[in-house]
Amino acid sequence: MRINWKIENSDIQKIKNVVSENDNQFLKNRIERNVEKKNISINKDKVIHSMIMCLLTSQQRSGPNSQVGEFLNLKPFPITAELIERTENKEKFIKQIFLKNGLTRFINKNSEYFSFNFEELKKNDWEINKKLKFLNENQSKTNERELADYLKAKLKGFGPKQSRNFLQALGLTKYEIPIDSRIINWLNDFGFPVNLSSTLLSDNNYYHFVSDGIQELCEKADIYPCVFDAVVFSSFDKDDWTAENIML
Repeated sequence: MRINWKIENSDIQKIKNVVSENDNQFLKNRIERNVEKKNISINKDKVIHSMIMCLLTSQQRSGPNSQVGEFLNLKPFPITAELIERTENKEKFIKQIFLKNGLTRFINKNSEYFSFNFEELKKNDWEINKKLKFLNENQSKTNERELADYLKAKLKGFGPKQSRNFLQALGLTKYEIPIDSRIINWLNDFGFPVNLSSTLLSDNNYYHFVSDGIQELCEKADIYPCVFDAVVFSSFDKDDWTAENIML
């Protein structure tokens, strides 16, 4: 079955309004990376950073001035492929870094998940990098969704949202976005045709349904979903985002 989405002119105007009202640094950065594809690089360290970001931001505050945000912006970043590969107890190593930086929330689970995921990537000879590079060179709605669903099935601690967060942070996606309670609340206030629930987003089919609606709406408004995501996400943080505190 297929749903026919009927988009009204008033719906399009609402989308355009939220974009114009939130023309901030976070949005500018998103356009440069995910739309214009500036400074995109795919390597082990980038993958590791994005994976750490997804695990840490899954269930805790990660705004511009949060403890998580400050950690993810550390330069040089303390977790690299070279360091991990020569560390025997990877889970303990990650846990120690989290502790040192005050990141104690879900520390055992996040350390375990990262260690497992790293071993999975290594076991497959970092095939993920080939898939990421393929997506970067062959971007489409279908390819984005297929890779996001692959990551969800492959990586521990990654549901539909974080698999898309992972790809978006690398600058590889324009259509598939990480949908969370912020997006759901905005869509419900906007007047989405059915009342949405963030608790159901763990179901892949439900996630696809909501994502399809967002993509249809954005296509009619002539913006990419990644732009819509940026303006809704950053609208909750007022003007706190700067060029210095955006997590890359």
